[in-house]
Amino acid sequence: MNYNIRGENVEVTGAIKSYIEKKINKLERYFDTPQTSDVNVNLSVYNEEQRIEVTIPMTNLLLRAEEKNPDLYAAIDLVVDKLERQIRKYKTKINRRTRQKGAPKHVLAEMETNSFDQTEEEDDGLEIVRTKRFNLKPMDSEEAILQMDMLGHSFFVFTNAESGDTNVVYRRHDGKYGLIEPN
Repeated sequence: MNYNIRGENVEVTGAIKSYIEKKINKLERYFDTPQTSDVNVNLSVYNEEQRIEVTIPMTNLLLRAEEKNPDLYAAIDLVVDKLERQIRKYKTKINRRTRQKGAPKHVLAEMETNSFDQTEEEDDGLEIVRTKRFNLKPMDSEEAILQMDMLGHSFFVFTNAESGDTNVVYRRHDGKYGLIEPN
């Protein structure tokens, strides 16, 4: 894995860097082949609270976790635990789906961000401050919900593999999920 470790209001020392690499390298035991993906780590300190955010884009999966703690090393441990839970949850769902359907299926495609455009156009007092463009991957609603949860978002746009339409899954206030389909 290639590490990109950045610090905001904190100096990234050799000890911190080696500790992060050692902990994240333990995640490789969950994969059959060694991973060659980039690991983006952002460290920051605000009001005596250490924050770490780790993003690992992979071929069929985007792992992302964020944690805050007064102790930086504890925050690193907590974020790695979160990533491990995500991987185990992902693998369990894949294995369950494979057993139920009998044949392996391509699941959880990574959102590939092509570009970020910043715009400052105002229309009736509403301002769009960020535009995201990405390829919609065909998947079913269960896969979209899993991807949404892994990204930590409240909604997820995807192409329905069965109908070919663009759909949206979202998290409802009661903790359940909703699906928006076009007519």
